[in-house]
Amino acid sequence: MEDLPDTVNTRDLRKHQPRFSGLESGHRACLGCGEALGARLVTEAAGPDVMYANATGCLEVFTTAWPESAWRVAWMHSLFENAAAVAAGMEAALKRQGKATRVIAMGGDGGTFDIGFQALSGMLERGHNVLYVCFDNEAYMNTGIQRSGSTPHAAATTTSPSGKMRMGKRHLKKDIVSIVAAHHIPYAATASVAYPSDIRKKVRRALAIDGPTFLHIHTPCPLGWGHDGSLSIEVARLAVQTGLFPIIELERGGLAGVMPIRQLRPVTDYLALQQRFRHLFADDERAREELEHLQALADHNIESYQLQGTRPDSRDSEGADTVSRGGIRWA
Repeated sequence: MEDLPDTVNTRDLRKHQPRFSGLESGHRACLGCGEALGARLVTEAAGPDVMYANATGCLEVFTTAWPESAWRVAWMHSLFENAAAVAAGMEAALKRQGKATRVIAMGGDGGTFDIGFQALSGMLERGHNVLYVCFDNEAYMNTGIQRSGSTPHAAATTTSPSGKMRMGKRHLKKDIVSIVAAHHIPYAATASVAYPSDIRKKVRRALAIDGPTFLHIHTPCPLGWGHDGSLSIEVARLAVQTGLFPIIELERGGLAGVMPIRQLRPVTDYLALQQRFRHLFADDERAREELEHLQALADHNIESYQLQGTRPDSRDSEGADTVSRGGIRWA
């Protein structure tokens, strides 16, 4: 019998492993698009027996330029405001037919936090067996980088510019996960494209639950955030390491789990990589005040969710796997 090597190159192994992906390459997303990566990770975890309702937005536009489509699954384009309602109808029809096919609704932050929230709330309240996934790039990127309910405080967009009157957006980012959890649904969670196995685990967990579930995935946008596409994963990871984007799980509204932060980073490490926050680094008393506000927000998240780790953990912000996929960690 041939001796087996002591070590295995997981990258080479990955190339020879069959893997289902509901989103094919060749779409028209920007280089480094976090939403494209997030959607691919979700479809890989969900498998082929799933139907999707996709709200209008970047994901719909760059994957379905007529007459082509990057989708390899049953996929339906909904309006900006009604992906959750369409998904609820799909779920009801499948249930009536006695089919076990699962339904996933997808939308950006505009179609989830704002325009589509009424339909989302109704779907959750009625108890439809649907997983809703929000790909959060923190603005209306597809229509020109306008601020949304998810845009962070002090970020500059085309409708919340920085200048003499104000330092970017004046309002706080909506706490959409807490709002959703207040519907008493079985499961709601946050995730980041910087941690693919965490996304995979949460998608599978959500799909195994009978009832409405919700997954909020942080997806950097190089165009709207003003960073190089090669930095998308680094930027996403820094959002977690600073506490500005907590990775949490909620069950029936109660905190059930968090991703601990092993090494806390100051919010300036995250903000400095993005052009949308460049005005906060000017020699201006208002800018210094806004930086203090953002650090205070991160500190509040860390304290509220008890995010600071007490010892190294294989599932903390440094131990959890990153976008370099493959091998046993990805299973």
